[in-house]
Amino acid sequence: MAGDGINRREMLAMLGGMASLLMAGRAESSTIDTSQSMYTLPENIKFVAQGNAPPRSVESAFLYSSPEKEGIYYALLRWYPGYMSAPHNYATDRLCVVVSGTWWINSGADFDPGHTVPVPAGTFVRRVARTWHYDGVPRGEPEPATIAICGIGPVDMRMAEPDKPLARAV
Repeated sequence: MAGDGINRREMLAMLGGMASLLMAGRAESSTIDTSQSMYTLPENIKFVAQGNAPPRSVESAFLYSSPEKEGIYYALLRWYPGYMSAPHNYATDRLCVVVSGTWWINSGADFDPGHTVPVPAGTFVRRVARTWHYDGVPRGEPEPATIAICGIGPVDMRMAEPDKPLARAV
């Protein structure tokens, strides 16, 4: 009907014209500016042993800043089967996401790996500031757990039993 809007042929012509404009815009788009969009491919993320922990017990990869510095930090932590942390706490909250594997967690200053709870890949965990907790991966699990951790530094970590090591064989 005349005057009722655009007919089918006009609509197709307009869509075709819009598609041409969109395609032309893509041809002119810029390449990525790595000073604005920085990335590190998985094979270039370097994990290092954490502190005085035994080899292949717990490793860290600091992606942005560090927990010892003032301000936000972002890191990956990898726990290998057979190791857990001793009970400890931090001055600030930590926001964690299990990236791979299953992480085993618990609250409290009484270290009891038998009461840890399994949290699989995709789980979000918030560690509340100055609350005791411990975690890791018990012996017999098929793979390490990798956890993405974000927080505000400095963390000022405190151990429930300062005379004992952070990483414990379980």
